[in-house]
Amino acid sequence: MEGEENQVQLLNEKQVPNSESGYVWHVTDMNRLQRFLCFGSEGGTYYIKEQKLAFENAEALVRLIEEGRGCEVVQEIKTFSQEGRAAKQEPLLFALAICSQCSDAKTKQAAFKAVPEVCCIPTHLFTFIQFKKDLKEGMKCGMWGRALRKAVADWYNGKSGMAAALAVTKYKQRSGWSHKDLLRLSHLKPASEGIAIVTKYITKGWKDVHEAYKDKAVSAETEKLLKYLEAVERVKHTKDELEVTHLIEEYGLVREHLLTNHLKSKEVWKALLKEMPISVLLRHLGKLTANSVLEPRGSEVAIVCERLRNEKLLKKGRIHPFHILVALETYKAGHGSRGKLWWRPDEDILEALDASFYKTFKTVEPTGKRFVLAVDVSASMTQKVLGSVLNASTVAAAMCMVVARTEKDSHIVAFSHEMVPCSVTADMMLPQVLVKMYEIPMGTTDCSLPMIWAQKTQTAADVFIVFTDNE
Repeated sequence: MEGEENQVQLLNEKQVPNSESGYVWHVTDMNRLQRFLCFGSEGGTYYIKEQKLAFENAEALVRLIEEGRGCEVVQEIKTFSQEGRAAKQEPLLFALAICSQCSDAKTKQAAFKAVPEVCCIPTHLFTFIQFKKDLKEGMKCGMWGRALRKAVADWYNGKSGMAAALAVTKYKQRSGWSHKDLLRLSHLKPASEGIAIVTKYITKGWKDVHEAYKDKAVSAETEKLLKYLEAVERVKHTKDELEVTHLIEEYGLVREHLLTNHLKSKEVWKALLKEMPISVLLRHLGKLTANSVLEPRGSEVAIVCERLRNEKLLKKGRIHPFHILVALETYKAGHGSRGKLWWRPDEDILEALDASFYKTFKTVEPTGKRFVLAVDVSASMTQKVLGSVLNASTVAAAMCMVVARTEKDSHIVAFSHEMVPCSVTADMMLPQVLVKMYEIPMGTTDCSLPMIWAQKTQTAADVFIVFTDNE
């Protein structure tokens, strides 16, 4: 067969021999690093279950550092973080930890300088510190040297007093580390009055801060910070529903500031809803409906629908069509995949989610690459995708729509008796795409067929993607 002959013949000078006496495309160490940053694995396979990251998982990264390309590695880590290109943040933090503990001085310097850019929230910083601790013995190096102390101090000092206060009160601890630990070990010297207040609050508590500033004349900015910290403390010690809602509305307190009992109140959830980030809102639509916070034709439903249709908010929240689709199908089901929560879906919210799904295509930036997408149309594609309420065919259809709507050059084909065109156009709706796929008779899912089809039809392609299930 033509496909078999191609495997043992050199097709391009960029190919190299493999262990099976055939030829494969050469994968550079930078390619392997990019795989690791994206998936947490150099092998190019993403495992949905939690993978323990270890030094052995990042051999290409170590080789790049040894070749004097450590600063390139750090830049790649920053790019992946800033552009949101990683499936999870942990591989980026792990890679940054390795760079910060290597023997190359320039790489270490670049890594520590990148800490505030890659560790966007305290959770990331705590995880980075724990990775450094895990690596300490294997890499035979110290940890709390001057460079790390400065990087941690810069992370706090680089923020305004209010930004630091929000961060430390919302994300208190993770991975066995707390803000108190980091302040103690970094010997932080506050760079501003705002940071001095926040560090005193962390190490001594609100009572000491209040005593120190109660008789002082302070700036408007400092007064705002002190009132915010006081509100954070007050909400911990009140059972009064009205006071809790007032503190949320007046000082912008979020769910993480509240006690578990506060979250049993409809009025408290209504107050939180007004400024809730859209990504958080999508996760809580079912709970808010089940608890009657969102009632048919109510003002809260109107607020939610307006926000779901707001293109600026969707873009700011970096909401992908897939995020909306998962939220839509979960909400439509009327119950969560786990637990005992049930709700009656609100028709207005379902309509808003449907509209939002199509609006989010505008937030996806085109790559400019030439795509060939090959879709499995067999019966097994009706099974659920692991960790999702969606079946495999719906996910495949949605991803085909993303490419068809955002890329100028794309071809979508299906595995039938041979590769056959699947005419998905940019103006089609999801149900129409699914119907098109269901109309195609199923065939064998041979992952070499899309490439053979492209050769036969002389279709130029930069990217081949096969959408199939695990059968």
